[in-house]
Amino acid sequence: MPTGTVRLHRVLTAPPQRVFRAFVEPAALCRWLPPYGFTAEVHHMDARAGGSHRMSFTNFGTGHTHAFGGEYLEFVPGERLRYTDRFDDPNLPGQMQVTVSFKAVSCGTALEVVQEGIPEAIPTEMCYLGWQESLEQLAKLVQPEISNG
Repeated sequence: MPTGTVRLHRVLTAPPQRVFRAFVEPAALCRWLPPYGFTAEVHHMDARAGGSHRMSFTNFGTGHTHAFGGEYLEFVPGERLRYTDRFDDPNLPGQMQVTVSFKAVSCGTALEVVQEGIPEAIPTEMCYLGWQESLEQLAKLVQPEISNG
C-alpha cells in the first residue's frame, strides 16, 4: 500500500516552549488542530516519551467522527516531538508518524512538521491543506501576547 508524506514549515512569533505546549495540552490541541469545519475531543493524553494519546475529529456539518491515536516516541520539550497515529477506521490502514521540530529563531519559533505514512485513501494535497488550516489556527493561539488582566 503506497503512503504519502507532507512537510510543512512555519515561523511563529512565539517562543518554542509556548508552541510546544500547544501540541501537548489537550484544551490547546482541541483549539487549533482540527481543520476548518471540524471539532476535536481528546479522549486520552499521556504526553511523555512512551506515553499515548487518543482523540477524534467530528465534521460539524455531517456529524461524522473519526478517531485516531498512537504513542509518543520522542518528547523533548521546546525542541522535538515525534509520535504515531493510527485511525480506528479499517478503511484507513497503517500507522503514520509525525515529527515536529521547534527551533528558536530571532522572531520566535521555526516550526517543521513532517507527517509520513498517510493512508493511500487520503489525498496528500488534502492532508497538506488540513495542516495549513491547523497551523493558521495554531498561530492565532500562540502568537498573541496577552497581559494578565
